[in-house]
Amino acid sequence: MSFEPLHSLHNRVAVITGGKGAIGFATALRLAKLGARIVSLDRSGTEDVQKKLDQLPGAPQAGWHIALCASVTDSASLREAAAQVLARAGRCDILVNSAGFTKAVPAADLGALDDDLFDAIVQSNLRGMFASVRAFAPLLKASGDGLIVNVSSIAGFTGAGSNLAYVAAKAGVDVLTKSLAKALAPQVRVLSVSPGVVDSSFVPGRGADFNAKTAATMPLQRVGVVEDVASAIEACATTMRFATGTRFVVDGGRSL
Repeated sequence: MSFEPLHSLHNRVAVITGGKGAIGFATALRLAKLGARIVSLDRSGTEDVQKKLDQLPGAPQAGWHIALCASVTDSASLREAAAQVLARAGRCDILVNSAGFTKAVPAADLGALDDDLFDAIVQSNLRGMFASVRAFAPLLKASGDGLIVNVSSIAGFTGAGSNLAYVAAKAGVDVLTKSLAKALAPQVRVLSVSPGVVDSSFVPGRGADFNAKTAATMPLQRVGVVEDVASAIEACATTMRFATGTRFVVDGGRSL
C-alpha cells in the first residue's frame, strides 16, 4: 500500500451502500469524476438507480456503473452482491457505508422509542454496516489498498440526535471503525465521517425551519449539505491516505 495522495481513482471500484440516497449519490458523483467505477447497493429501485448511474461521468458505455439490489439487513443479499461485484467488476477497492434510516423521537419520550423501532434502527445503521464490511472484506483485502468509509454522525459522540437508538448505533459505528482498522490492517484502511445536521430528507419531518434555527446556533452559520459529506469521503480516498481508525467531523462546528 502506498500512502501518497491520489489525483485519480481510475481502475478502482467503489461500492456504496444506500447509493441512491442523498449522501450516497453525491459520493458516487464525486468518485466517478475521479475515474472510479461505481456500484450502488440499494434495497429497491435498481432500474431507476441504473438510469442515474448511466449519467455519471467516466462511463465508457451504459452499464459501466452498476446498480445492484441488496439490503444491509440481509447478509445473504450482501454476500450475493459481493459475488456479483467480483464477477462483473473484478474487484472492490472502496466501500462506503451510507445506508441507514432514522426517525425523530424526543430523547425524553422513552415510550415512543419502542423495541421494534429501536431494533430496526440499530440493525440498519450498525449491524448493517458491519455486515457490509464482512461481505466485502475479502475483496478489499485482495485489493491491497482497500478503504472503508463509514458514514457516522456527531450523534455518536455528542449523545444528541434524532433518537436514542440512532445515537447508540452511531457510537457503535465509531468504535467498530477503530476495531476494524486494527483487524483489517495493513491491507485495508477504515475511517468514519461524522456529519451534523445535513440539508436532506434523511430525518423525516425536518425541513427549512429546523435547518434555519439550527444554522443560527452554529459557528459557520449554516447546516451541512450533502456535498460537504461527499467531499470528506473523497478526501479519505485521495488525500487522507495515512489515516485509519479515526473519524473526520464535518459539522460546521455544531458539536463545539
